[in-house]
Amino acid sequence: MALAVIRTPSIEPWKPLQRKPLPAGRPREWYVTHNRRLKAMRLAIALLDAGVYVPSKATNATIRTTADRIGIHPPSDSTCRMVRALIRYGR
Repeated sequence: MALAVIRTPSIEPWKPLQRKPLPAGRPREWYVTHNRRLKAMRLAIALLDAGVYVPSKATNATIRTTADRIGIHPPSDSTCRMVRALIRYGR
């Protein structure tokens, strides 16, 4: 038997999670890759919220416009490729 659950929206405003410091002692490339992945995830979520569900619709220009709209620095070509990969594999 199926049971439907009705959720009521929370009255509390949304608050982002508190950031933790990154672990010390890693090579610089690890931090660069880590931050690039975080940026790509933020952009992929923003694009999906905007209705871009297909990687072919997520051109570099679209991704950079979205980055400007949500207030982050314009991504590199590598980050744009990573955003498209996240959209592709999230389906």
